[in-house]
Amino acid sequence: MTASARRRTPHRTGLPRRGGPAFRAALLGLLVLAGAVTGCGAPEVDPDEGTNGVGKLAAKTIEQRARKAAESAQAVRLSGSVAGQDSTYRLDMRLKSDGGVGEVSTKGGPRFELLRVAEELFLKADADFWVHQDKDGEPSASDKEAARKLEGKYVRVPPDDPSYKQLSGFTDMKVLLDGLLSLEGRRETGERREVGGVRTIQVLAGGGRGGKLDVSLVGTPYPLRLERGGDAGVVEMAEWNKAFALRVPKKEQIVDHGSQTTLNQG
Repeated sequence: MTASARRRTPHRTGLPRRGGPAFRAALLGLLVLAGAVTGCGAPEVDPDEGTNGVGKLAAKTIEQRARKAAESAQAVRLSGSVAGQDSTYRLDMRLKSDGGVGEVSTKGGPRFELLRVAEELFLKADADFWVHQDKDGEPSASDKEAARKLEGKYVRVPPDDPSYKQLSGFTDMKVLLDGLLSLEGRRETGERREVGGVRTIQVLAGGGRGGKLDVSLVGTPYPLRLERGGDAGVVEMAEWNKAFALRVPKKEQIVDHGSQTTLNQG
């Protein structure tokens, strides 16, 4: 067949001629089909899928669930800063119903370790802490020597010591949680976030000015982070119900330091 004959032979592939009416109709049909397959957009994602469901609740109910979970827990690790009337404290404490252990420091002051087993309370610190506690101004040589003897020892704080109630409060799980988990103002739900890799929902009080509480959306709705109102500190709560041991130190590690171990709040 000659080239001119081939050009005159009709196109018989069975497909609509490109650019013709049939071709345009087929293309339109494909576009409509594509839209039907994709559903005209991605399906909506349920933000509560795979969660404990508290994100669907009212803010006040979420707060109540978090408080109830905290009250029922056997242990927690609490870390962060807490502003009191006289000073700001930085805490890193592991707590349970019969005591606690961890470190405390005051703003501008030395840090110290607290250990409470039932009613027995011990304080351990370096020599600088004891010098700082015992004297205002420049310590004498005898003060420094006495402080060195206490360094690294567990000093027993007797119940009648003026500091016992304050110091033991840092080791009391119920006292700390009751005091910290308080919000002021009208409650509303805030952002969905993550704290320590765990999905959370925020409860805001007073638009956030009265505090912000992050509550876990995974498993038990424990409180995981608290921004206290009035810039009074930020505290994180982790290791809920994680068991740990509390033991009274060995006898040779303990020093009885009279009945006056008053904490200088610096």
